[in-house]
Amino acid sequence: MKIKSLAPAALSLAFVLSSPAQAQVEIQWWHAMGGALGEWVNDLAKDFNASQKDYKVVPTFKGTYDETLTAGIAAFRAGNAPHILQVYEVGTATMMASKGAIVPVGQVMKEAGLKFDPSIYVPAVAGYYTAPNGQMLSFPFNSSTPVFHYNKDAFKAAGLDPDSPPKTWPEVALAAAKLKASGHKCPFTTSWVSWTQLESFSAWHNVEFATKRNGFGGLDTRLAFNTPLHVRHIENLANMAKQGLFVYKGRGNAADGTFVSGECAMATATSALYGNIKRNAKFASGISTLPYYPDVAGAPQNTVIGGASLWVLSGKKAAEYKGVAAFFTHLSKPEVAAASHQRTGYLPVSIPSFQLTDKSGFYKQNPGTDISVTQMIRKTTDKSRGIRLGNFVQIRTIVDEEMEQVWGGKKSAKEGLDAAAKRGNEQLERFQKANKA
Repeated sequence: MKIKSLAPAALSLAFVLSSPAQAQVEIQWWHAMGGALGEWVNDLAKDFNASQKDYKVVPTFKGTYDETLTAGIAAFRAGNAPHILQVYEVGTATMMASKGAIVPVGQVMKEAGLKFDPSIYVPAVAGYYTAPNGQMLSFPFNSSTPVFHYNKDAFKAAGLDPDSPPKTWPEVALAAAKLKASGHKCPFTTSWVSWTQLESFSAWHNVEFATKRNGFGGLDTRLAFNTPLHVRHIENLANMAKQGLFVYKGRGNAADGTFVSGECAMATATSALYGNIKRNAKFASGISTLPYYPDVAGAPQNTVIGGASLWVLSGKKAAEYKGVAAFFTHLSKPEVAAASHQRTGYLPVSIPSFQLTDKSGFYKQNPGTDISVTQMIRKTTDKSRGIRLGNFVQIRTIVDEEMEQVWGGKKSAKEGLDAAAKRGNEQLERFQKANKA
């Protein structure tokens, strides 16, 4: 009898559980965040999922930025693309040219009936992801900029002031010499050579990296990073490499780990390395501004954006786009954006999240964490707004190849930069031909 009496209740429960009204709309999010940053991404999705019952964001790690972009493009062509794809800044022009593949974030928000105000985002960030017609194309997510990280304990051991890091490139060379004399085998290194030593270097000194306002003014842009100033800088780094003051550790972010481990004492790297340093470094560290040459008029200006944004891919259902919009609204909350900034070292992408962080006393308690913000919120010029080029991924690879010839003493700085510009311009011409209206 008991079994029979339970049957209607069980059937009722089964009906409720199988009811379409109870089904959550899944939002697939492909990203390139590994390690501590991967945990951050998973926590963002987990917190959003717990905040409501209609949608479930499913984050999936797809490898490096290059691998994630390649996977996203392949999946779109195969008809099984994710709803959200994280694309690093060098892939922006490629995504903009992918007509029909993306849905502008402004459109997604508008059609979902949710408030979206591009003016709340840091101008240098929002401007980078905005089309010439003023429409915001992707959602600013993890924006970074290059900064100067240094090991305070190593500075003390070398007789350097741990509270007075080098501000100029001549000072970096002098500090590196003292670090080497004290026994340090890797006084200075750098991640992302093109981004830190040519792209941001150019903006920081208010000189062009490429013509046509660094690509913002048209697809007929050409590379311009082989000027006497650029040659002088790469030549100085090459001389430091010969003396063992600068140690090249590889492409991309390969050098990051060598700073966190304490192997290298100084590094130009992403501001987003902060989270890893805070969590894993066994020494006291500091953050300072990107070095510059004091005799260059207009320097320092501002650095350029790095990191990535979130692109919404086309071909999905209206209900799914509503879920994407709801997730973006969650990420835009000042308290959520501020917490992300403080946890990772990425820029506070919105002005309210910066103000909230400032009021909380975070910058006073963690000196140097506001460096990335102050470098980016300076007034930009046509030469320093950012760099948006077609086939930028390939151009960066070319720069890596040519600079490795320079670091290895096989080419002079001028030969390396000239070759990189020539080969890079061939990529730009190819992109221009492929995307003619």
